[in-house]
Parts: sequence; structure tokens; C-alpha cells
Amino acid sequence: MTRVRYHNEQMRKGFKKLVFLLLVFLCVSVCLSPNGTALVASASSAGSMVVLESSTQRILYQKNAYDKRYMASTTKIVTAITVIENTKPEEMVTVDKAAVGVEGSSVYLQAGEQMAVVDLLYGLMHRSGNDAAVALALHTAGSVENFAQLMNDTAKKIGAHSSHFVNPHGLHSPEHYTTAYDLALIASFALKNPLFATIVGSKSHTFLREGVTHTFYNKNKILSTTEGGDGVKTGFTKKAGRCLVSSATRGGMQVVCVVLHCGPMFEESKALLNKAFAEYTLQEILPSYACVGQAKVRGGKGDTIRVFSKTPVYYPLRKEEHTEVTRVLQAPNDLSAPIKKHQEVGKIAVFIHNRLLSEQPLYSIDSVKSLQMRDMLKDLLEDWF
Repeated sequence: MTRVRYHNEQMRKGFKKLVFLLLVFLCVSVCLSPNGTALVASASSAGSMVVLESSTQRILYQKNAYDKRYMASTTKIVTAITVIENTKPEEMVTVDKAAVGVEGSSVYLQAGEQMAVVDLLYGLMHRSGNDAAVALALHTAGSVENFAQLMNDTAKKIGAHSSHFVNPHGLHSPEHYTTAYDLALIASFALKNPLFATIVGSKSHTFLREGVTHTFYNKNKILSTTEGGDGVKTGFTKKAGRCLVSSATRGGMQVVCVVLHCGPMFEESKALLNKAFAEYTLQEILPSYACVGQAKVRGGKGDTIRVFSKTPVYYPLRKEEHTEVTRVLQAPNDLSAPIKKHQEVGKIAVFIHNRLLSEQPLYSIDSVKSLQMRDMLKDLLEDWF
């Protein structure tokens, strides 16, 4: 009887150990992607989440980043950049009655009221004015439907191919959706526009409205709670839940974070941004105008030339990833003299985790003259004797 109990106890211990090892395996499988990029799945309560570095669009962390979801007023990122690209900031908008009394967040526009495009953009992004969204859409494209087409065109141009927009404000519609990844791409693109970056990065905007001084205050807490916070947009509907696109810049690196259907959206976004800056730095992995190697030359007064790239390449890296970066010179085998200074002589390819990251033209640092006949005869004689 004692032996049976002992045997059963050993089986239970073995089963517990097996379960523990299985859980560890599953955890590692969830937290690491094939190329070694750390992912945060269980650490985020968001329905979908992505964190990426803006200039390279490298995904640093993600969870369900490609799932189609409703995004509420984060829609207005697309609205704003579409308006900016198709109007001038100083244009005056006469508010159409169709823009008055739109449900949800409002800047309380009145029919016939006149406001500059730029002031309406601040109302759109700081106060999330749905009426401002409609007023801007009508001014830009003549109708909400036409403006939605412009929004979709903008998204496709950026590479956000899993998104579809039917209105400029983000109020619920089954055909109005995006993904966390698409939204991060759109925000990264928009942040490159100086006017957009100024609007979403400012805490307030004061202007004259019908002769009276008004001030819009930005709802985005990231600006005041997160080091380097510089945007972008909040959102909420019952269907979409709480949504936030946030951004911060530190040490020359800008990181964009998107959380969709996330209760503690500010807290989680701040934590994810801090994690990204703690684990990654933007590194120059290919310098500009510096020697990066040598290429062989035939028929010249020298056997090799030094080469350089005009365009630097930067990439966000974790400390342990430095050894994963490789550079391969791709100069043609038939490179022959004469070669002029700064002549294009090939390419250089940069890889990380054996994946092509960038390919840049190579240029010669030195000039190489062709061998004269007497030089060739001299070399021939030296080879014989």
C-alpha cells in the first residue's frame, strides 16, 4: 500500500513538472518571434497592440497587430493628414449645417460660422470634435463620401492596406475599421508632417473665434505623463473600447504605440513606450561618407579602391543584436580602371538576422588611372624575371 502511494506521488510530481515545462515552452513561444524580435502578448490587456520605431517601422512589440478592429476617434489621425495634404492651413471654412450637432465629442460649431482650417484641425485633434471632422471633410472634398475616398487613398499610399474608412470622425460603422499595425504606419507617416506634429504635440491652442479668444486643451495625457511624449490621439466608442495612439521621442528615436480596446490605455501605453526606450536604441549601422571597405580593380595603377556610402542607415537594436548585423560589399568582378573619384562602383547590403535590411549604392573614395602600355610591359617583365 505504501509503495502504491509512493508511486502515485511520484507520478503526480512528474506530471506537475511536465505541465510546468510545457507552460515555459508556450511562454517562450509566445514571447519570441522567428527573427528574435521580442513580442509582448500576455503583458498587454489590449485587444490589439503594436509598438514600432517610426523611421524604420520596425515592430518592437505586438499583440494581434494585424487583426481588423474598430478604432473610434483615432480615425482622426487619417482625417487630419488627409486635410493637411489637400488644403492650406489659412483657408477659411464656412461651417455647413450638416456639421452642426454631430453626436459625440464636439467643439460646438454653428452653421455659417467661419474658422480657419488650422484652428479646426486643433479642435479635431485636441478636443476630438466630430463636428470639426465633418466641417473639414465637407470643405476638403464637398461631401463625407468623397472625403472618405480621399482617406482610403491616403491609407493605401502609406501602405495601410487592411483599413477602410467611411467617415472622418470614427463613430461606429461596420465598414469602418483598421488594424493596430496600419494605424501605427499612418501615425508614423503623419508625424513626419511638421504641421501635424505641431498640432498633436502641443498641449493647448489659443485663437480668435468670431472675435472672441478661445483655447482648445489637448486630451492626450501622454504629453504630460511620459518623457518625450509628442502625440498622438485618443478614441472611444462602446464597440471599439478605449483606444490610444501615442508617441514619444528620446535620443533621436521616435516610437509609436497603438493600443485598441484597452481599458488602462494611458498606463499601458506609457509602460510600453518606456520598455521600448529601455531595450532599444537607434544605431547607425552604416555610416555616411566614411570608408566601409575596399573593392578590387583591374587594369589600374592600384589593385583596390576604398569605397563609401552616401546614405547612412539607422536601425533600432537591442544590445544583444549588434552581432547579428552584417554588411556585404557587392562590387562587380569586372570593375576596371579608369575610375573617377565618387564614381558609383557597386552596392552594399546590410543584413540583420540574415534578413536584408537595406541596400545602398557604393562610391569610390579614390580615383584610379589606367595602366599605360609601358606600365603593362614593365609588370609583364617583372613577372617573367
